[in-house]
Amino acid sequence: MTKRYANLAIVYAAVAMVCGVFYREYTKFSQFNGVTNLAVMHTHYFLLGMVFFFLLMLAEKGFGFSNRNTGKILVIYHIGLNVTGLGFLMRGLNQVWGTALSSAMDASISGISGIGHILTGVSLILVLLQIRKHAAG
Repeated sequence: MTKRYANLAIVYAAVAMVCGVFYREYTKFSQFNGVTNLAVMHTHYFLLGMVFFFLLMLAEKGFGFSNRNTGKILVIYHIGLNVTGLGFLMRGLNQVWGTALSSAMDASISGISGIGHILTGVSLILVLLQIRKHAAG
């Protein structure tokens, strides 16, 4: 499992860098100088992607906490993180384009990001509880 966690950290590092380059180049290409949610995709993928899986790799090496439930929890984590990223992308692109969103569309984008944050948060807590269980034992 440690190698899988290391590989996931590498994948999310690459995704984070792509998001950072996209943010910089797309806003420059669009001649956009304001604030956009595209900027936070880079840091979210670095911290909640790369750093999270790097720390899981270390925790697995130290405590051997992974079991058959861990995979299921991490699938939810991946879904949550990427749904959150999708919400940021949708919000950020609309900010760059200057699109006036209806209140329903605005709420929909917020809801998508909210669902992603909830899935990420719940699965994060579940993984931390697994680690604590093995660290104490």
